[in-house]
Amino acid sequence: MRHRRFNALPGFGLTLGYTLFYLGAIVLLPLAGLCLRAFDLSAAEFWRHATHPRAVAAYQLTFTASFIAALVNAFFGTITAWVLVRYDFPGKRVLDALVDFPFALPTAVAGLTLSSLFAPNGWLGQFLTPLGIQGAFTPLGVVIALTFIGLPFVVRTLQPVLADFERETEEAAATLGAGRLRTFLTVILPAILPATLTGFALAFARAIGEYGSVIFIAGNKPFETEITPLLIIIRLEEWDYPGAIVIAVVMLVASFTLLAVINLLERLASRFQL
Repeated sequence: MRHRRFNALPGFGLTLGYTLFYLGAIVLLPLAGLCLRAFDLSAAEFWRHATHPRAVAAYQLTFTASFIAALVNAFFGTITAWVLVRYDFPGKRVLDALVDFPFALPTAVAGLTLSSLFAPNGWLGQFLTPLGIQGAFTPLGVVIALTFIGLPFVVRTLQPVLADFERETEEAAATLGAGRLRTFLTVILPAILPATLTGFALAFARAIGEYGSVIFIAGNKPFETEITPLLIIIRLEEWDYPGAIVIAVVMLVASFTLLAVINLLERLASRFQL
């Protein structure tokens, strides 16, 4: 007689059915409704809204700033996670708690704080502006805001991986004559690369849809510092529902495609690790 494993939750069929129902009602149904509304438009009308110069400028800023912010977080988030896992120092718990601060802080408060900090008369802006570095009301301000809200995704994704990584592997590489750089490139990096890509993907996806913290520091100038989520809100306020739906569908398809590519890279990195 085949032995059956004990599961605290009900059977596979019941839990799978609930999972599919929950995901369908919360995720798939709203997305399907959005796409169906877009099908009511003709191809020419859809293309006209999707390729409007103002919309194209918003796409470029949103995806470029999100990509740059995710790259910055992937680099500095890896360093931060390494420090929190590998070293003990006074104030470590405080620093570890500060990593989650962007999670708890309302986005509007984060935007106001960053804009007042980097404004020309702000605490940092009064020193940066004379140097030609304008951190508020410019595309740089968008990158700053997206970097602020995306850091926890990379750090919290990498911390468990680094905590489970055996130091004996590094010591073995050093014993065999490998230097610090070679040890990192051949031993550590392959082990943490999938987690780093996951954190990058989460930070990137979060940045694409960010709204509250960006609009205060961006300046919201059309064709310059206007992000796509803000343009969708503007189209709704103008009663241009077809325009808002088309832009939302474009963002949905682009985000899904980019995340699919990143997930493919994660799988390739995992195979390389093995």
